[in-house]
Amino acid sequence: MFWQQLVNGLTVGSTYSLIALGYTLIFGVLGIINMAHGQIFIFGSLVGLVLMTSLNLPLGVALVVAVVVSALLGLVLEYTALRPLRKKNVPHLASLISTIGFAILVEEAMHKLFGADSRAFPQSFGDKPFDLGIIQIRSVDLVILGISIVLMFVLHFWIQKTKMGKAIRATAENTDTANILGINTNMVIVVTVMMASALGGVAGILIGMAYSALIPTMGMTLGFKGLAVLILGGVGSIPGAMVCGVLLGIIEVFTVAYGDSSYRDAVAFGLIIIILLLKPEGLFGRKA
Repeated sequence: MFWQQLVNGLTVGSTYSLIALGYTLIFGVLGIINMAHGQIFIFGSLVGLVLMTSLNLPLGVALVVAVVVSALLGLVLEYTALRPLRKKNVPHLASLISTIGFAILVEEAMHKLFGADSRAFPQSFGDKPFDLGIIQIRSVDLVILGISIVLMFVLHFWIQKTKMGKAIRATAENTDTANILGINTNMVIVVTVMMASALGGVAGILIGMAYSALIPTMGMTLGFKGLAVLILGGVGSIPGAMVCGVLLGIIEVFTVAYGDSSYRDAVAFGLIIIILLLKPEGLFGRKA
C-alpha cells in the first residue's frame, strides 16, 4: 500500500513540477506571478484533447497541439497584457491584475468553445497495470513519469548550458545590464513566456491522462497548486520547483489514502503556511 501510494504521488507530483516551472521561469525573468498560467495550459490541453477524440489523432499529435496552442497563448499574453505595461514602467501589481484579466478571458473562451462539463480522456494505453511485486503501475503512469522527468532535466540543462539559457539567466539577474551586454531582452522575455506556457501545455495533457478527464475550470485549482510549489521551493528556484512539485504530489496522495480526501486541496496551502513560518525564502530559496 505504501509503495503504491508513493508511485501515485510521484506521478501527480511530476505534473505539479512542470506547472511550477512555468511560474518559476516567468517570475525569474519578469518578477511577476502569471495568474493566467493555469487557464492558458488547460485551454491548450483541451484543444489537443478535442482533436484527439474528434479526429482520432494519436497522443503524440495531441501533445504537440497542446504545446503549440499554449505557447501561442503565452505569446498573446506577452504582447497584450505584459509588454504594454512594462514599457510604461508601471508597478508589478498592474501586471498581476492584467494577467488575472487575461485568465478570465481565456476561461470564458473555454466555456464558449468546450462547455463547462468535463471531457473524458481516451485510455490510449489501457488500464491494465504491470505487476512489479510490491507495486502495480499502469503504463500511463510510466509515460507521465517518463515525459515529466525527461522534460525537467532537459530544461535544467538548457537553462544552464545553452546560449539562450544563459541569456535568460542574465536577463533574470538584471535586465538593464543584459541590455548593455547586447542581449535582446525583449526576445528573451518572449521565449521565456512561450516556453513556460508550452511546459504547462504538456502538464495539462499529462494531468488529463492521469485523471482520465479535463475540465475547463481545472486551470484555477492547478494554477494555485503551481503557486504553492513555487513558494515551497523558493521563488525563482528551478530545482526547488522540480523537487517540491513531487513532494507536494506525494503528500497529497498520502493525505487522501490515510486521511480524508476533502483535505487534498488544503494540503498545499497548509504547507505554505508552515514554510513561511519556518523558512520564508522556501526550501531552495536564497535570503535576499
